Amino acid sequence: MVRMDVLSAAEMQACDKLTSERFGVASIDLMRAAASAVAGFVRLQFPHARRVTVLCGRGNNGGDGMMAARLLASAGIDVTTLLLGPRDGLAGDAAQAWQELTSPAHGMIHIIETPEDLARHTGALSADLVLDAVVGTGFKPPLKGLALAALDWLKARSAPVLAIDLPSGWPADETEPTPAGAVFPADAVVTFTAPKPAHLFGQLTRRWDQPVVVAAIGSPGEAIVSGLGLAWAGSSLALTQELRAAHANKGNFGHVLVVGGSVGKSGAPAMTSLAALRSGAGLVTAAIPAPVLGLVSAVAPELMTWPLAATAGGQISGDNLAPEVVSALIAGKSVIAIGPGLGQSPETIKFTTGFLSATRLPAVIDADALNILAAKPVLLAKLAKGRTLVLTPHPGEMARLAGISTAEVQANRLEVARSFACRNGVTLVLKGARTLIAHPDGRVAVNTSGNPGMAKGGSGDLLTGLVAGLLAQHPADTARAVESAVHLHGLAADFALRRRDQHTLLATDSLHHFSQAFRFRGFSFETTGLSGYVWLQGLPAESSPAAATYEAAP
Repeated sequence: MVRMDVLSAAEMQACDKLTSERFGVASIDLMRAAASAVAGFVRLQFPHARRVTVLCGRGNNGGDGMMAARLLASAGIDVTTLLLGPRDGLAGDAAQAWQELTSPAHGMIHIIETPEDLARHTGALSADLVLDAVVGTGFKPPLKGLALAALDWLKARSAPVLAIDLPSGWPADETEPTPAGAVFPADAVVTFTAPKPAHLFGQLTRRWDQPVVVAAIGSPGEAIVSGLGLAWAGSSLALTQELRAAHANKGNFGHVLVVGGSVGKSGAPAMTSLAALRSGAGLVTAAIPAPVLGLVSAVAPELMTWPLAATAGGQISGDNLAPEVVSALIAGKSVIAIGPGLGQSPETIKFTTGFLSATRLPAVIDADALNILAAKPVLLAKLAKGRTLVLTPHPGEMARLAGISTAEVQANRLEVARSFACRNGVTLVLKGARTLIAHPDGRVAVNTSGNPGMAKGGSGDLLTGLVAGLLAQHPADTARAVESAVHLHGLAADFALRRRDQHTLLATDSLHHFSQAFRFRGFSFETTGLSGYVWLQGLPAESSPAAATYEAAP
């Protein structure tokens, strides 16, 4: 799959116009394809819904809903359609959709002209599913009139709601997790062609694990033009799906050197090393203080270890900077992952800065190594010149790196990440809900996988290992390697929660689901056909055909 760029509302409208005018796909055919995608998703994700109510506005979003209602009714589902507003206000494709829905009538159809009319149709709230097709991408807040009345009416019932394009009232260009105005609830969202900013940044559904998907409807790639510099991180997963050559050997997939650990913090480099191994790296060596060597080496027989001289407190000593030690340590290595469990003793600070300065190998920098470099911004800029550096801070570490408060980071995550990456020439992974991957050229990818169960110690250590392992295998494609690592990390945790609870999930539980994440195919139109869905958020229902494209959990 090619990179999935994010389009603004204006860019989406330009895409639709270009698709019709230059590429000869009639706008009514785009609407029919959108309706088919919605109807197909209802059957896929809500297979037991036998009564469906469709709320339609009078614009093109309503037209999508009308056509979806016709398709569902033709499939034998009991459909009730409510048009919000007089039918003489319909025009263009929406008018054609109304004509196809009503001549002959497909299901029960009611025209709602006043809020009092809604009150006379409370029976429609007894549906198994409600389709929200009131307003879509072109909407300008706030909700008012019949749309706002329909929202109040809908609150009287807890039926699941499938939003067509966006939950009505949600601004398409919004990058905040919640909007300022009133919006319709949603339990699933189907949008078309490409995500808008709200699809990646917004908490569109009532729960974090409910699906938000993109459906292809016929717009060619040449019509999808974005100037936002934003993309969906999951589209880089295609990098991990490439089959290995039959004659491949471990030397083809890189050698990761994990540097970290101290007495009391041996688990961090162990988890980083395990994740690097599970990522597919050919070899992984953990360089750790000699006092914790036995603890780390016991985590996997495949892991190689290198004992480092330690301070009296059990942290890495500056004695390891002897030229012959450094040369032997980096010989044959592809990528360095440094920081997990490292500590910040004066000797360790001396080693970290000296070691990073003594090698030009690509490096993934995390945890204590980040805090060490945060106090030395001039050194960080020097280390990044002509070299691949990936920094993976959480918001507190980002605040120290940028010299601002954590609150300031969280209030403007996108701009903070983008400006820091550009200014310092690094790839920056700003962790948190909707992790951002900012590249030195100003591009930013937004990750949508992951869940609140990951808010535990060890999650970042696994991510560091995944990033390093994929960089070792794909040294010429830093951007996609890092983006796919971030998405796989969250996806594995999402699979893990199908068998566990978010309160009890441990970071290492996700390790057992790396294979499912790597094998997941719910991200590419090419693998599922034109009517396929890209799963920005959530996972396919386990009983659905799409579930057959990934491994069953152990």
